[in-house]
Amino acid sequence: MAQTRIVNLLILRGATSAADLREALRVSRPTLSRLVVAERSVFRFGRARATRYALTRGIAGLPGRLPVYRIDSAGKPAQAAVMVPFFGREIWVEPGKEAGHLHEGLPPVVVDMAPAGYLGRRFADRNPALELPSRLEDWSDDHRLIALARRGEDAPGDLIIGEESLDRFLAQSVMESRSRDYPRLADESAEGGAGSSAGGEQTKFTAFRAGRHYLVKFTNGDRSPSDLRWRDLLVCESIALEELSEAGMLASRARVLDVGERRFLEVERFDRIGARGRRGVLSLGPLDDDLFGQRDNWSDAGNRLLEEKLLAPEAARRIRLLEAVAMAISNTDRHFGNLSFFADGLKDRPPLELAPVYDMLPMSAAPRAGVVRDLPEPESLDRAKFLDVAPAAREIAQSFWKRAASDTRISGDFRKAASRRAATGR
Repeated sequence: MAQTRIVNLLILRGATSAADLREALRVSRPTLSRLVVAERSVFRFGRARATRYALTRGIAGLPGRLPVYRIDSAGKPAQAAVMVPFFGREIWVEPGKEAGHLHEGLPPVVVDMAPAGYLGRRFADRNPALELPSRLEDWSDDHRLIALARRGEDAPGDLIIGEESLDRFLAQSVMESRSRDYPRLADESAEGGAGSSAGGEQTKFTAFRAGRHYLVKFTNGDRSPSDLRWRDLLVCESIALEELSEAGMLASRARVLDVGERRFLEVERFDRIGARGRRGVLSLGPLDDDLFGQRDNWSDAGNRLLEEKLLAPEAARRIRLLEAVAMAISNTDRHFGNLSFFADGLKDRPPLELAPVYDMLPMSAAPRAGVVRDLPEPESLDRAKFLDVAPAAREIAQSFWKRAASDTRISGDFRKAASRRAATGR
């Protein structure tokens, strides 16, 4: 009877302290110990007064203790942790040499790894054997774990979950792409056949060329007004990244090239090193969700991380500068997936190092539902929190607009708009 009661309590409550469990069951410490030993699905973690118990659960054929592997800069794997799913959506992460930690739902690094955005949208269709819902919006945390444990060999960052995904990584070879292959890869991506689970909704595919991994954005090549505007914006993105780099900011390296009727933008991936090496990353979104649950704006989120001593003061200032530059060049796409950090995702509260800037372009001018809009006025930087970075942001933005106004790869109408912005400083 008591055996059934401990299982039912842990299903209902999730992870529970030893004291609360004894009180609910009305048993002594020795009796609780015997019950735990007899029930193999009860998992004990923590020490002394912090001891807690939870009920492990299986997920569609996955092992109860999911191994997590780290791929180093040379492409060599080593087991780094185990993850244990509990009833109540909780997940225990136990790194090899450090104290474990409990998460309500998926840990931030796993959220980042899961299929998402344009490239993740067709994941279920490409992997019918997994029997996942066709729409990402219908996925549960369990669906994400299944995807990662069985087809997660090319997820963002440096981690691989599960033996099956690691075996797939070890068996795969890195295929070299050439720029002349890009139209074919774009067609395959549009049909759901190319690339990994890197996020973002803009059309893209992944490629490996000349020893480096890239996310490659592309236009559809139909020469429609929408297509022509995206051609302009891809050039603008490359210019913005160059300007930020010249201003001393870490920014992703990018290159624009035209192949046939399509324009492509190669953006070098900072989570990949050489052909098979990797580096750990965390985006701001799941990190903020896990620690604060606010997702308001980059600057305030950076200040929260600074207060928690996870981010250096200079990094917090650079985040304010990035937000100010984005506002000055009319980049309204400042969501929390567009800012990332180098970090050890298996730590509970990892120190964070700001990763290179990406997705920086005047997104307020992007077509919507096929409608091409005029470039709007920039947002004002006359706010107290931008006082120390506004002059530098305005200087970067003016240089950006000047370069855009003189770049012949950009259409005449957009160059005129850029010229007006450069002349007025707005």
